[in-house]
Amino acid sequence: MAKELQVLTALDVAKTQWYHFTAIIIAGMGFFTDAYDLFCISLVTKLLGRIYYHIDGAEKPGSLPPNVAAAVNGVAFCGTLSGQLFFGWLGDKMGRKRVYGMTLMLMVICSIGSGLSFSRDAKAVISTLCFFRFWLGFGIGGDYPLSATIMSEYANKKTRGAFIAAVFAMQGFGILAGGIFAIIVSSAFNARFDAPTYKENALASTVPQADYIWRIIVMVGALPAALTYYWRMKMPETARYTALVAKNAKQAASDMSKVLQVDLEAEEQKVEQLSEDRSNQFGLFTKKFLHRHGLHLLGTASTWFLLDIAFYSQNLFQKDIFSAIGWIPKAETMNAIEEVYRIARAQTLIALCSTVPGYWFTVAFIDRIGRFAIQLMGFFFMTVFMFALAIPYKHWTHKDNRIGFVIIYSLTFFFANFGPNATTFVVPAEIFPARLRSTCHGISAAAGKLGAIVGAFGFLYMSQNTDKNKTDAGYPPGIGVRNSLLVLGVVNFFGILFTFLVPESNGRSLEEMSGENETDEGSEPNVEQGSHNRTVPF
Repeated sequence: MAKELQVLTALDVAKTQWYHFTAIIIAGMGFFTDAYDLFCISLVTKLLGRIYYHIDGAEKPGSLPPNVAAAVNGVAFCGTLSGQLFFGWLGDKMGRKRVYGMTLMLMVICSIGSGLSFSRDAKAVISTLCFFRFWLGFGIGGDYPLSATIMSEYANKKTRGAFIAAVFAMQGFGILAGGIFAIIVSSAFNARFDAPTYKENALASTVPQADYIWRIIVMVGALPAALTYYWRMKMPETARYTALVAKNAKQAASDMSKVLQVDLEAEEQKVEQLSEDRSNQFGLFTKKFLHRHGLHLLGTASTWFLLDIAFYSQNLFQKDIFSAIGWIPKAETMNAIEEVYRIARAQTLIALCSTVPGYWFTVAFIDRIGRFAIQLMGFFFMTVFMFALAIPYKHWTHKDNRIGFVIIYSLTFFFANFGPNATTFVVPAEIFPARLRSTCHGISAAAGKLGAIVGAFGFLYMSQNTDKNKTDAGYPPGIGVRNSLLVLGVVNFFGILFTFLVPESNGRSLEEMSGENETDEGSEPNVEQGSHNRTVPF
């Protein structure tokens, strides 16, 4: 029945128009902000340790104690997980647009709050930072299901994958922007405030003005979110929500007539018939949902969980890996500001050479070769390259081989982004019914953030040296970087296996994938039509 609605058919077959690109930019700027805010903290954690945890007479600069480092790195992910579940559910209850502005304003307020503190005492600074980063994460979490759902419901079926992936690809520019901005700020401060290295003069190596650097870097994340608020509020509600969930045919036709610039009938009678049809009114916690979409939800949630364990542990702790192989000089040979510059430069190089291109390769190919092929290929190469780093790890630590290490490490990022990091975001927005789409995307994304928390907390401890005399201050011995990389390789391998639970949605309408075209009580979603589509039988 849903396929007979003229407004949905018009959206499915619409030619690529200006409104598509407008929607990508408006939704994408949220993801630009998300990535900037989530990853900028890894640029300044070393600086926070030097400023607030300096110990007189210590051989090495101050560093965040284990529990503090875990909190600073992981608290935003805890907020994000909560926000994905809450706003995902709210997006299906109240509508995508009404909730969209809430998440953005929360991100603006909390980005600014993250750079403020109630005093200069270490405990007060870290407590304030963690408080605001939790709520910042909460707002970011809402952006995941809402942006994906809005873009999927606006797009035509021919290029839908590319449009959703393009929104997600803005994350790459956010990571890049964070690194570039940190380079600019640290360079400016370094030129203005010349300081000796920690070895030469421990106390003078961290100038008082360095405290402004981390605050400026985290607060600037509010700007892109604030700039797009007006445009986000002007976007009309998606026709699929208005027609299929809110049952308002007149409003759906009116909104999409303006967007598509064509005349559309209200078709109130058809929408009324849809609302009376009970075969597609089942809820999330029902046997029918379990039968139709249980394996799909398990597939999207598990693959996102496994992907984020590897992806976030790598991304958050690049600086530790680069230090371990000597690509960033030892902390005691630099002053505090120079260390920020070096870490930012290394992360920017990785983002520029592998992260950003990987995202846009997905945009270019996702509607040509399909979601399943890209996800499977990505997990496969991530597994291969992770083992290629881990097995001959001693070889890579020699000075002459460091460039080779960085190239292979970059390739794991490239295939994460030209692979599951993009597809795990795209697919949950396509395969579930409209009334549960945002909720199911939120559940899948929350599973991913659970993986990020495992990666962020676990890798911090796991990657410590096995010799207790060589661990970072306050940390127990771990299994070392080599063994940690082996563990991540195994995680990626499991990602390959769980990918087989996820159906191919390339070239299909949202209603066809979700089964909303079916009106017979016993019918199932049509996920096996067409020889080009790879599916999992129930």
